[in-house]
Amino acid sequence: MRLPPNALKPGQRLNFSLRDAEGKLLAASGSVLPNSNAVRELLSRGAYALAHETEAYRREATSLAAQMIHQNVSLNEIAKVKPDFSHPTARGPAVLGEAAAWTEIQLHLHTLLKEPQSDGFLERLEALRLNAVERLRRHPDQALLLLVHDASQELSQYTARHALLCMALCELAGDRLDWPVDHVAALSRAALTMNLSLGLLQDRLAQQREGLSVDQRRQLAGHGDRAADLLRQLGVHDPLWLTAVRLHHDTGPGPLSSRAEPERLARLLQRIDLFAARLSPRTSRRAQAGAQASRAIFLDETKQQDEAGAALIKAVGLYPPGSLVRLANGEEGIVLKRGAIATDPLVAALIGKSGSPLTEPVPRDTRLASQAVVASLAPHELKLRLSVDKLMRLY
Repeated sequence: MRLPPNALKPGQRLNFSLRDAEGKLLAASGSVLPNSNAVRELLSRGAYALAHETEAYRREATSLAAQMIHQNVSLNEIAKVKPDFSHPTARGPAVLGEAAAWTEIQLHLHTLLKEPQSDGFLERLEALRLNAVERLRRHPDQALLLLVHDASQELSQYTARHALLCMALCELAGDRLDWPVDHVAALSRAALTMNLSLGLLQDRLAQQREGLSVDQRRQLAGHGDRAADLLRQLGVHDPLWLTAVRLHHDTGPGPLSSRAEPERLARLLQRIDLFAARLSPRTSRRAQAGAQASRAIFLDETKQQDEAGAALIKAVGLYPPGSLVRLANGEEGIVLKRGAIATDPLVAALIGKSGSPLTEPVPRDTRLASQAVVASLAPHELKLRLSVDKLMRLY
């Protein structure tokens, strides 16, 4: 939707993302509009915003107009009404907007990754990352449910879906390892850009039934090196970011403590990349169950416990939110929240013990023996289309 001319002013903090007429992100939600000639010119013309993000704007504009009508203010003055977003009662996006917000972030990332050499690529990528991280920090379990479930269901836009899920997992696992903030930020940037040199080849491969062609194998070989080189050409100089991208397919087994800092990031990214890929289907193969993907990274290439993989499992659980499980009472459902320990998540039952779908999802505490998780299910094993809105209401 187009905002009225001069509806916003420089110095305001946004509670929705600001966009141009084509929908490209100009300022992320939570950012402060700079006081520049370009911004003033943009606001004078009337910028754009996504309709589902502007509930607070419309609510306050309607309220102000109603007050002015009661005060017998002229129609000309009412037409100029502009809500004040610095007002302390202005509310942010509703929880039920989480799914739409993550879809928007993914679409924007998909557009960005198609044209990495476009003007302002790094600035727009960082604005997107900050927006995603802020949303992840605010509702981590909801974000995981949406990202993991979405990755397990969709074949389209694989590159952006995979990068976004990996970024979220990097943030949570990096926190679990108690890494410095700048290390975790570099790791999440690497997750978003590790496949930058491939363009959208991964999108095509996800829907390809036949094996890799000679040309596709050539493009995949050494793509970490080429992505790091491209990032350097674009102006990236952070050795943590660049090394993690360069080595994300070239790290061997062993503890993290014996590695230099950039190689630690690369090892964690490698395990997260593998984990997220196993949760996602291709036309040529099905997605794996959550616990199966977890076990694949818990042991390293020599069948020893992998420190990076174990950190990820401790961060998201053996059954991460968004994955599917069967309970001891015969019910089947989806993981809603991580538990105090990796094996005891909160689950929403979706199918009853009789095999019939439940009218509404019902929360189950898997710490109870009768409701304990007894099996991890692959996405294709649950014969039910989920209502994400109903699941969001359980938080």
